[in-house]
Amino acid sequence: MSRVAENPSATPRELSQIARRVAEEAAVHVRARRVELFPASGHTGGAGAVSTKSTPTDPVTVADTETEQLIRGLLARERPGDTVLGEEEGGSDEIPDGVRWVVDPIDGTVNFLYGVPAYAVSVAAQVDGVSLGGAVVDVARERTYWAAVGEGAWCQDRGEASPRRLQANPVDDVSLALIATGFAYSEGRRRAQGAVLAGLLPQVRDLRRMGAAALDLCMVAAGAVDGHFEHGLSPWDWAAGALIAAEAGAVVVLPPATSRGSDGYPTVAVAPGIAQEFLALLEECGGTVCLPE
Repeated sequence: MSRVAENPSATPRELSQIARRVAEEAAVHVRARRVELFPASGHTGGAGAVSTKSTPTDPVTVADTETEQLIRGLLARERPGDTVLGEEEGGSDEIPDGVRWVVDPIDGTVNFLYGVPAYAVSVAAQVDGVSLGGAVVDVARERTYWAAVGEGAWCQDRGEASPRRLQANPVDDVSLALIATGFAYSEGRRRAQGAVLAGLLPQVRDLRRMGAAALDLCMVAAGAVDGHFEHGLSPWDWAAGALIAAEAGAVVVLPPATSRGSDGYPTVAVAPGIAQEFLALLEECGGTVCLPE
């Protein structure tokens, strides 16, 4: 039994509720800042609005850093003493005792930058590197996805009277599967990813690239796609979304909880009826190994 389950003040359901409250409040901030920072079309925000991280094509906006600070403050109020691992401010790679919150303030920053309506806030609670509760908010659509271990996956739109339980698609033929994926920022890994896709594309219905892994994983849960795979995701990319996909019945394969994007492990979530066939196909195409940076 996990430490959280032993603590009646921190059940997986309660952790998921905290994640939902925090993610929804953060999403309100992200939505407002998108209008303030980029009032015109395109991505030419005010001075200091945008900088870069790993490569010139890997941006971070002031909204990313502001939102992570907001999330950290909200979590400190809700759960003082818990640790936080975030995309922008980091945190220890070592798995702590107790609860660790894994946070992506804006997953899909390039979409946010350009005004493409596919970016999200992701918040998850982990114990021993395993997600027990989490939430992802689709900011532009004002839709929240959430899950707690053993309690299913759910979503609800703003203004909707009641939540909907999610279930991965009943597809049983990989040739009819719609698969979501994403790409790294480094040139070498993009080449390797392109080679995997070249082998995969003729053998599935089609591929989609939305640009926000947390949303891709929630789309597997909701049946909007049949599977998702991507190399080089960090824990903040998958911590909430993978739990939501798994609780909706998807088969999920995750990197080690301490890995970061530069490690190149694959993350996979796929409808159960095609899981064995899809994983075999990925292996055939070279998609189940760590890809080079």
